[in-house]
Amino acid sequence: MTDMSTLKDWRFDTDGEGIAWATFDREGESQNSLGRRPLEELAAIVEAVEIGVREKRISGLVFQSGKAKGFIVGADVREFEQLTDERTVIENIRNANALLDKIEKLPVPVVCTIHGFCLGGGLELALACHWRIATRDEGTRVGFPEVKLGIFPGFNGTARSIRQAGAMAAMPMMLAGSMVRASAAKGMGLIDELVAGPSNLRWAARRAVLKKKRSPVAGGLKTLASKWPARGMLANKMRTETAKKAREAHYPAPFRLIDLFEKHGGNLDRMKVAETEMFAPLMVSDTSRNLRRVFKLSEMLKAQAPKGLGWTPQRVHVIGAGVMGADIAGWCVASGMEVTLQDLSPEAIAKGIAAQAKLFGRKFKTKALRDAAKARLIADPTGAGIGRADVVIEAIVERVEVKQKLFLDIETKLKPGAVMATNTSSIMIEDIAKPLVDPGRLIGIHFFNPVAQMPLVEVIRGAGSRDEDVKKGCAFVAAIDKFPLITKSAPGFVVNRVLGPYMMAAMERMEKGESKEKIDEAARVFGMPMGPIELADTVGLDVCAHVGKILGKSAEGSKLQKLVDTKKLGKKSGEGFYVWKDGKTVKGDATFSKAELETLGRALVEPLIAEAEKVRDEKIVESADLVDAGVIFGTGFAPFRGGPLHYKANEKTSNVTPLRPAQAAE
Repeated sequence: MTDMSTLKDWRFDTDGEGIAWATFDREGESQNSLGRRPLEELAAIVEAVEIGVREKRISGLVFQSGKAKGFIVGADVREFEQLTDERTVIENIRNANALLDKIEKLPVPVVCTIHGFCLGGGLELALACHWRIATRDEGTRVGFPEVKLGIFPGFNGTARSIRQAGAMAAMPMMLAGSMVRASAAKGMGLIDELVAGPSNLRWAARRAVLKKKRSPVAGGLKTLASKWPARGMLANKMRTETAKKAREAHYPAPFRLIDLFEKHGGNLDRMKVAETEMFAPLMVSDTSRNLRRVFKLSEMLKAQAPKGLGWTPQRVHVIGAGVMGADIAGWCVASGMEVTLQDLSPEAIAKGIAAQAKLFGRKFKTKALRDAAKARLIADPTGAGIGRADVVIEAIVERVEVKQKLFLDIETKLKPGAVMATNTSSIMIEDIAKPLVDPGRLIGIHFFNPVAQMPLVEVIRGAGSRDEDVKKGCAFVAAIDKFPLITKSAPGFVVNRVLGPYMMAAMERMEKGESKEKIDEAARVFGMPMGPIELADTVGLDVCAHVGKILGKSAEGSKLQKLVDTKKLGKKSGEGFYVWKDGKTVKGDATFSKAELETLGRALVEPLIAEAEKVRDEKIVESADLVDAGVIFGTGFAPFRGGPLHYKANEKTSNVTPLRPAQAAE
């Protein structure tokens, strides 16, 4: 038997009542993730418990986390790359599942305590326990995000979640890769007991062991969906709904999960076996490899925010209450900050504040929280909040002289150490900063529309911008739960620079007679979330024309310019290249051949890829990987292809330089 004092990732001890406490505290990591060594040590713990039970020394087992802010974030994605063939995947998965089966079959109560994230393999471990206790804390979340990595739960989480919650609740959660609050998870049957906070978990676990608590499985109406023919009907409905969000050719994992449920959902023991058989090909697929790459790219972006800066932004002042400025203000409020919103027009401020009600309704589930958010968004027509703000963001008209005049005024009012930033989408930072007394203080913090949905924010370093202010800009972006990308001040920065040629080339095709519907559908077949013509309408045709001009691509004499001249600006005006009704384009019903669309789709992205290569070569960002990260998270470039440069390299060779390892994984 393993000496428990030699464990590196777990601590194991038994109290005076015979309760064994297994504490997961992965050595050298900020979060717990399930890798080879943690699982080997867990196996040693289970063996020790089995011996202790036989010798009547152990009366129960409790799993808990040694990390302050989470239980287990999932499997360790760093180790996925070692699983290169289906046989190796199946062997590893079967070993892990045999271990979870041992835990489930222990004759003494097994309790899992959860505070913070309990995701993927962490939730699968919890579901193998007999009783699950979680804190009511807002940060406590459970879920299966595996589909975002091109797989589905592989430690028998599919069968166990259906057993506990029923298919109607468990399947949508797995298909969406969503995380749910502890209270919702209790209502579903995934959690058995809620406590006020972390300090209550130990006593609740002790009580559950002494009372031999055991979680009830789903019963009654919850089981009907797993029986035939209801199971077949539910599977068909899920397949239809999933197809609206993802193409099976691009993202097969949710469709294979539906197949698994449809075929084996009526026999959970058989479902466990089949889960492994269907999981293995997904794990070694190009789609999963590329989506795992995207996860690692997101970790790279997070790493752009410095640790231990000693500066925490709490107050933000936004100047400009148009759509972009108001949405930036609303997102900062939704992230817990106090925001003052300034504009020359009090009516614009009122309209901008009112527009955030939808965001607050989504983010905050109680009236008290929504009211608190509204109270943190303050109308400030005179700019009184500038002097108190930790971050001041300008989001006004794209005219350099107007911005210069504004920043000359802001500079005299800003408190020491505060960040002074522009949300410019196209003007060089050093041009705006030129007349300032301290031009090194200005940086760019460039958001994308819609603010609430786009995860990337470019943090732009002007020719004279100070490192400290750039670092603070990144820290602010991370504090509002966005990904910061440090870019040099150059026309179009990264995202607009690669989008400009992509959209302009698509418009040129349309000018020559190519159907806009065909162009847009070809882009979606390639994997883009939206076609370039519809994207131009969404961004605003006036903005497209302006950015094109900045990038040296004049729209003079084109259909684009004619539409701008007649104020047909796209979605925001109700008509552009498309007519828009109820927020959606009105399209014809023409159909096109798959082969044609695939060929056209590859051609459409060539200008984007060529520009991404220039961004890399000019070192607008630090590395090729960060170019890929910026284009994926800033434009939605087909995630399953791993980024434009990665895609281009893979078109030529399979020997692609691997990314640096990421921290851990969901």
